Amino acid sequence: MQNRHERFRFKSSEELLEKVKELGLSLPFSEDTNILLTPVFTNNRKIFNRFVVQPMEGYDSEPDGSPSELTWRRYLRYASGGSGIIWFEAVAVMHEGRSNPRQLMLNKNNKEIFKRLIENMREKTPLNIQPFIVAQLTHSGRYSKPDGIPLPLVPCHNSLLDRGNETILTDNELAKIMDKFIESALMAYEAGFDAVDIKACHGYLIHELLFSFNRKNSIYGGPEHEKRFRFLLETIDRIRQAKPEIQITTRLNLSDLYPGGFGTTADGRDYELSESLMLTGELEKRGITIINTTMGSPYFNPHVVRPFDNPLPGVKPPEEHPLTGVIRMIEGTGIIQHKYPNLKVIGSAYSWLRQYSLNVGAGVIKEGMATFIGFGRNSFAYPHMPLDLMTKGKVDPKKFCITCSGCTRLTKSMRPGGCVIHDREIYGAELKKLIADGK
Repeated sequence: MQNRHERFRFKSSEELLEKVKELGLSLPFSEDTNILLTPVFTNNRKIFNRFVVQPMEGYDSEPDGSPSELTWRRYLRYASGGSGIIWFEAVAVMHEGRSNPRQLMLNKNNKEIFKRLIENMREKTPLNIQPFIVAQLTHSGRYSKPDGIPLPLVPCHNSLLDRGNETILTDNELAKIMDKFIESALMAYEAGFDAVDIKACHGYLIHELLFSFNRKNSIYGGPEHEKRFRFLLETIDRIRQAKPEIQITTRLNLSDLYPGGFGTTADGRDYELSESLMLTGELEKRGITIINTTMGSPYFNPHVVRPFDNPLPGVKPPEEHPLTGVIRMIEGTGIIQHKYPNLKVIGSAYSWLRQYSLNVGAGVIKEGMATFIGFGRNSFAYPHMPLDLMTKGKVDPKKFCITCSGCTRLTKSMRPGGCVIHDREIYGAELKKLIADGK
């Protein structure tokens, strides 16, 4: 069977599994989804179920990085939806590292606003479910665009990714950026977050340092993996030293799936996880108990972790079936989880499966291939999915994300992001404005 792109068209689980079989693939699946509602305990903390709201940027902060009215609305909807973990979208540690002018940014002037938002989220939780709330701290590096104009700050040149206007950061500049991560982690703890994520994925600065093979005469890059891992691991060590009470985690790119990327074969066509496993071992040694896995880059190959029905306008569909991406992500996460069974590992790329994501997620957990299942786009579309499963014993197939790429289209144009189908009043209207502007 040709492994080509195809829209979701399955009217039953039997049809879905038959397609998996035709493609010569294997997909964990369980009719019984009760395991998704079971708790997990980590660091003396109870996480009430296996659902995770994955970090999806809303491009809707105030100019100073404070949560706006739309940001508040989104996170209060997540909190009332019943997910066990709510993983905040990227929060920049400094202005120069923002990916867009409306990216969240935590600083001493708005820390109290973040604190009030966290307190309100906890008040909105249903059934006495207190979500585990994670702050994702980031520097956008190559994809920095703090004032709406590209300002790429990179560890080294990259023939595949460079566009010709990159600034290479010195070791001293990287050390100062690390200081900002430490400061932001302390502020996130004071604001009431349960954990901080030192973001190491999707092509941003810390992730790119992991494959900065060409960096010369540096303690933060080069052929040796110890140097390429150093910035991430040293940041974690310094946060631990500054405040041992802070729980630290990371969202980690297991594989980039492009030539020269991290955790990838030389031709860029498949994952090669030896360094990903090595790095995960170093994280576990440092007391990390939860990691959030992903693959690919939203700028280069977004279909890898966000398989979709409709590509962005003018973009060709990928040369693989969406199920290939779903299953590759499940398998890669499973390799990490099996190697480190004491880690609590969060899987990604479930949204394309719609209502069957629950059956697949339950199958994944039962087979020990992940501890939690994460939803990004579907959390935009159907934030109350976990609550429906808990209170009604079922979910509504009509409310799921249809992977139309509408939310991505908005944020690519630096508009507020959300579900254009199921949250139409706000984000459908934004898409109409975008179309009216000829974009």
